[in-house]
Amino acid sequence: MAAREKARRGAAPESAASVRAKKKFRVFSVRGGMDLPFLFLVLVLVVIGLIMMFSASYANASYYMDDSYFYIKRQAVFAVIGIFVMIVLSYFDYHHFHKFAVPVLVLSIALLGLVLVTPAINGVHRWLRLGPLGQLQPSEVAKFALILLFAHLISLNFSRMNTFRYGVLPYILILAPVCALLIKEPHISATVIVLLLSAIMLFIGGVKLRWFGLGFGLAGSALVYLVRFSGKVEYANWRIAAWLDPFSKASKEIVDKTYQTRQSLYAIGSGGLLGLGLGQSRQKYLYLPEPQNDFIFAIVCEELGFLGALIIIILFAMLVWRGVSISLHAKDKFGMLLGTGLVVQVGLQVVLNIAVVTNTIPNTGISLPFFSYGGTSLVILLAEMGIVLSISRTSSVEKT
Repeated sequence: MAAREKARRGAAPESAASVRAKKKFRVFSVRGGMDLPFLFLVLVLVVIGLIMMFSASYANASYYMDDSYFYIKRQAVFAVIGIFVMIVLSYFDYHHFHKFAVPVLVLSIALLGLVLVTPAINGVHRWLRLGPLGQLQPSEVAKFALILLFAHLISLNFSRMNTFRYGVLPYILILAPVCALLIKEPHISATVIVLLLSAIMLFIGGVKLRWFGLGFGLAGSALVYLVRFSGKVEYANWRIAAWLDPFSKASKEIVDKTYQTRQSLYAIGSGGLLGLGLGQSRQKYLYLPEPQNDFIFAIVCEELGFLGALIIIILFAMLVWRGVSISLHAKDKFGMLLGTGLVVQVGLQVVLNIAVVTNTIPNTGISLPFFSYGGTSLVILLAEMGIVLSISRTSSVEKT
């Protein structure tokens, strides 16, 4: 209609090439509507996470910070910022992330290198201090960088992913420096998550199964040697011994290393079927160390019981299922791979965090998405969910 109006007024109508060029450089676009079920699940988990984080943290905040609201005030601010970023990114055309794939990886490697020369926190180099903004874990940026770059490369070489040159070698060269820097921190749990995420994306991308057997064999052997025989991550040996018998009193070292796990199991056991009630946890009163962080799920079990914890697990499962459904119905390979990687990352962290809290695997530093305290991590996570919502705008999945 606009072209006809210009023609009637004597102006030349826009050419098809000109229209395509304008669309090509359009960064923000309304396009279709975002996926409302996915948005609803994200918001519900954020709200529940804030409530449980406040309940788990106020005793520690009162004792150590002289302010019961110290943690919740900061987390709530970052949640608002994160939701704003999520909504903005839901309007951002995700195809433009193709251009950011390599720069984001370079940035993540630079951050992983920088954190190694900064003062250690709790004996490890995992966090960068950002002043009033808190702390940033470069490993969180690295996870996103790898998902983005893998989605970019696999989508470009999808028909050749069954070859060693295009389906295996480039990803080994990408993973090697990232994993080396993570191990140097040391951050074994982040290394495991990165390797699992990479394997899942390569499997979806069409890499032959025989390469997974070889890859897992080499990676597993390297981790076993590093943990058990190299002496470079001695803390991991103690954590394995503590995991095998958390109630052992064989030595003071074992007793000290198993303290957090024992308190977590006490909290879970005392919650029973229905829990002690919201805010009624006993273990958060300086028994369970830093209950607002990696072990917040133990407080969830204690206060909400088995049924409450099960509902939260179901909500996470629905989020991952919905995110994967959106991604599988994306209009292109890049959207499918990017969305799947982002939501699978959430699912992996949930499974591993709950496994740690219940002593199913050795104690590692894995946060529970949307629940564990950490403002910058929450913003990054919500930004990633915004990208999934952007993908949903053009996905053929039913959005209501």
